[in-house]
Amino acid sequence: MDLQSLVSSIPQDTLLVILAYVLLGGLYLMVVPLALFFWMNSRWTRMGKVERLGVYGLVFLFFPGMVVFAPFLNFRLSGQGEN
Repeated sequence: MDLQSLVSSIPQDTLLVILAYVLLGGLYLMVVPLALFFWMNSRWTRMGKVERLGVYGLVFLFFPGMVVFAPFLNFRLSGQGEN
């Protein structure tokens, strides 16, 4: 059985549900956490109280995706360098 016959045997509604799950999972685990990481990096020293509270809430909400990218991203502030 080849892939074409396998896909044609699955009902279209099921394929749409699978596609929706893949898109929402990709947004939840990849797109939003990366956007949130870069938003925090660019605004960290200029955030107000309400914005910081909202960002912390989003970090809590998208924690699984944040954990996926945390080992690969380094947002430490650069120091003065060697004197």
